[in-house]
Amino acid sequence: MSNTLSLSEPSVADLSVSDRLRKKASRHMKERVIESLLFLAAAMSVLTTIGIIYILVKESYVFFQMVPLSDFLFDTQWTPLFDDAHYGIMVLLSGTITSSVVALLVALPLGTIIAIYLSEFAGFKTREIAKPFLELLGGVPTIVYGYFALTFVAPLLQKIYPDLPGFSLLSAGLVMGIMIIPYVSSLSEDAMRAVPMSLREGSYAMGATRLQTALRVVMPAATSGIASAYILGISRAVGETMILAVAAGMQPNLTFNPLESGATITSYIVQVALGDLPHGSIGYQTIFAAGLTLLLITLAFNLLGFWLRKKYREVY
Repeated sequence: MSNTLSLSEPSVADLSVSDRLRKKASRHMKERVIESLLFLAAAMSVLTTIGIIYILVKESYVFFQMVPLSDFLFDTQWTPLFDDAHYGIMVLLSGTITSSVVALLVALPLGTIIAIYLSEFAGFKTREIAKPFLELLGGVPTIVYGYFALTFVAPLLQKIYPDLPGFSLLSAGLVMGIMIIPYVSSLSEDAMRAVPMSLREGSYAMGATRLQTALRVVMPAATSGIASAYILGISRAVGETMILAVAAGMQPNLTFNPLESGATITSYIVQVALGDLPHGSIGYQTIFAAGLTLLLITLAFNLLGFWLRKKYREVY
């Protein structure tokens, strides 16, 4: 058998110089092809982002040629589809801010508490059972959450506040907070579990309890990851669409009272996109100006998250 192999398979020393160079060139060519494919895959997200920004800026420029920027920022009415048109984005921002604050008041505390429990107190079996169920909340379609807010949460809140309308920012914000909990808890728990065990052992050796260790040692050490989870939760709340379109009422109302109905930037975009406005009209152009505003808000939060991660990574 060994003689047969030696006769049929020439060794490297028996190969000519041209054969070895040909194999080397072929290997390098395959590596270049794979590298090019990986580069194209990575560049796809960048090109998509550039395309979105280009469309928003281009269409918004046409809008601001017809509507002064001062009216867009400081007008207190938003009636772009009426004969007496007003274009005050603050009306939509108030609904976006109010619903997001309600959602974050639910998601951030509960998500952090769940993350602390799963990371520091839950056993292995409990964690393996709880995490899939928790992350399942993130896979439920948002339209389902919207109808849950409209048909269950809103009537339940009306028993507590009889004057509460059927559509309100409160019911939409509460359900939106429940939806965001998996994003906050999962990322925060991963950041806490990444903290070296030596820090916990040192804390226990000093006489600290598990709760003291979690709050005073683990959480400060995982601040960068927890901050990233918070920023993701905020961005998710600001950009949510269907829950607010179904349960908040989609009525432009300059208010910061969650007990009232209101419209948000995303719900307005849905409302206009489903309408019959002709392409290029001033009413149609408003969705691009609103979308650009939403993009700038999300960008600001992402920059804040990047700054927080950089700052606390330097500290810890």
